[in-house]
Amino acid sequence: MARRLSTRRILPVVVILAAGVNVAAQAAHQNIASACAGCHASQARPQPDTPMGRGMQWPDTNPLFKSHPALNLRKGPYTYSVETKGNQPVYSVTDGTRTISLPIRWSFGKGAQTWVLEKGGELYESMVSYYPSIDGLEITTGDAVLTPQDLDEAVGRKLREGEPQDCFGCHSTGAVSMGKLHLQTLEPGVTCEHCHTGAKAHMVAAFQGEAYDTAPPDLRRLSSEDISNFCGQCHRTWETVVRSGWRGEVDVRFQPYRLANSNCFDGTDPRISCIACHDPHQELVTADNLYDGKCLACHASKNASPPGGGHNDAKVCTVASANCASCHMPKVKLPNGLMTFHDHEIRIVKPGAPYPD
Repeated sequence: MARRLSTRRILPVVVILAAGVNVAAQAAHQNIASACAGCHASQARPQPDTPMGRGMQWPDTNPLFKSHPALNLRKGPYTYSVETKGNQPVYSVTDGTRTISLPIRWSFGKGAQTWVLEKGGELYESMVSYYPSIDGLEITTGDAVLTPQDLDEAVGRKLREGEPQDCFGCHSTGAVSMGKLHLQTLEPGVTCEHCHTGAKAHMVAAFQGEAYDTAPPDLRRLSSEDISNFCGQCHRTWETVVRSGWRGEVDVRFQPYRLANSNCFDGTDPRISCIACHDPHQELVTADNLYDGKCLACHASKNASPPGGGHNDAKVCTVASANCASCHMPKVKLPNGLMTFHDHEIRIVKPGAPYPD
């Protein structure tokens, strides 16, 4: 089955964040959500505290730095520390003779967190990240293969051309305009405007009595495959993963790709799509049994016709009718063992079977 690659791309140019921007952008983030909540309360009010809503956080509002004012890790000849004094966390690495210290300006992630640093006019991914699974620091996922030759390299990995666009484009809102990155007006995290293009204009028009004509497109009207491509702009599409050659357990993070590999995914059935199981406006549901209703929407009855088309030949499980995800979407750890994801390649899992890729 052919897969379509989303054509939406972000092509910004890196600009260093100006001092004093945090408070204004943070207030804008909250004000937009509050304004949208006037009509869309169930979506807008909880969304800012979701993993996407906190996909990027300002240091002075990041709970991690308040609960962990001192984090340390020794790796080979280098010692890493993240120390917070007042509202400013500082990332440092020392070899025992010399120390490099940089202020943390951008925190990426709500639970596990990686920091983007600025050194000498260039952007770097921090060599170490925070992982809730160990409640501490460890080498950033994907960087374990690096062997720093000196203290400057030990700070972190310099972001390659195009990477800053992906980082800020997916973890923040309003950073990109006319192909350029405007971090002065950046809003942290995924806000209403990030997915619902035109939300701000619609909000203004709503106060003027013109809400209906200015409403952003309803994403629920997209096909399952188009939803995968839409979400895949950040979570990676099927075609992006294939073209990039990502293989092995590391690609379990790319849910649209994994879902597309499922036998039951045909790109048209609305019962199997990203938003059929996940409400992006709510906190991520982690209990397996709470997804049973989604599975049984297809597998409870062979005669149930899906709304809007799609196949209706789903088999009924002969083993159980509860905790479906625990068997058919097994948990997979990344190679470093620090993060675990449910594999979205829905299948019958056989004991000892290798990771399907």
